[in-house]
Amino acid sequence: MITQQLTGADLFMAALSRRDLGAMGACLAPDVRFRALVPPGPFEAQGRAEVLARLERWFGGTDRFELLAASAYAIGPRMHLSWRVRMTGADSSRLVEQHAFVTAGERIESMDLLCSGWIAE
Repeated sequence: MITQQLTGADLFMAALSRRDLGAMGACLAPDVRFRALVPPGPFEAQGRAEVLARLERWFGGTDRFELLAASAYAIGPRMHLSWRVRMTGADSSRLVEQHAFVTAGERIESMDLLCSGWIAE
């Protein structure tokens, strides 16, 4: 029987699909480096708490969360992760698509992310 060790990137995608922010945070190395290009412009975050705060701002709250598409594959020593999410509130629905390149072993050590920005449906 062959078993494959799941990486932090694999576990992150599984946690995202469940909207499990605690598990998403557990996939991040304590000193994770996060760089993102989002509307209105680029930003950087350093450390698990700072990165998790950003993810909670995007995907937390009471709006309904729906993962519409997701993919993950290796590209050399890095992983390419992508996802499309719909968030639905009482009066509106919005979409976002994000693509990330991550360096990960047991946990994600770095993430470089490109975001479409939230788009009203």
